[in-house]
Amino acid sequence: MYPLSVMASVQVLLFARYAELLGSSRLPVSLDHAATVGDLVAVLRTLPGGNSLPERPFVTVNLTQAGFEHRLAATDEVALLPPMAGG
Repeated sequence: MYPLSVMASVQVLLFARYAELLGSSRLPVSLDHAATVGDLVAVLRTLPGGNSLPERPFVTVNLTQAGFEHRLAATDEVALLPPMAGG
């Protein structure tokens, strides 16, 4: 078991409107070692512009769709993808 002080830094990729809201297409985010996708989204929503993110955006971890309970590791790449329409 890891102490709470151990941190993991994940790379967050933001696309389209989400990148506009947070002012960047890529953000490093430090989290507690046992953090989940839900914890990460909660942190992102506290950043300037982040309160406009949906409460449950579509998220992938290492190119695979992930639920909010998914535990993150220090080497993970997380992407938040806004809804897209096509034709």
